[in-house]
Amino acid sequence: MFAWAVKLAHGFELNASGLAPIFPRLLLAYEFGEAGLEKLHGENWFTGLNFPFPFSLLSADVSWTLATGLEIIAPIALILGLMTRFFSAALIVLTVVAIAAVHWPAEWHSLAELWQGYAITDKGHGNFKLPLMYIIMLSSLLLSGSGRLSADAWLKQRLSST
Repeated sequence: MFAWAVKLAHGFELNASGLAPIFPRLLLAYEFGEAGLEKLHGENWFTGLNFPFPFSLLSADVSWTLATGLEIIAPIALILGLMTRFFSAALIVLTVVAIAAVHWPAEWHSLAELWQGYAITDKGHGNFKLPLMYIIMLSSLLLSGSGRLSADAWLKQRLSST
């Protein structure tokens, strides 16, 4: 009765399982690329932010330049599927720092108050929902790799055949 479902699942497993990472790669590339281009063409608004250690040791200009550079280079690498695990880890660090410096509520006294920050827009309680979703998608890429449609897979195949 459900033999067709088993065949379909088996077909996906054999032919499509390595394709799944391309979707978060493309979405994350768009989101981080857009942020990077905004920084590239915008004014440095990092002055006055409190970054966590050790990033607090860097000047606002250096932090701005590093964040902008990563948000320009990493999306290109994600689209290509090149060094996906490395760039996923780097973007996770960037996102954690962004949550700590910008998206986390300035003050909260209970988990219920903190939970109000799990939102897209900041209404005085922070807005860490979107960055948290990015971390979850990046973690998936960090653990699974870039998938079959990627420069990483092509390089791995090329290197193993020599």
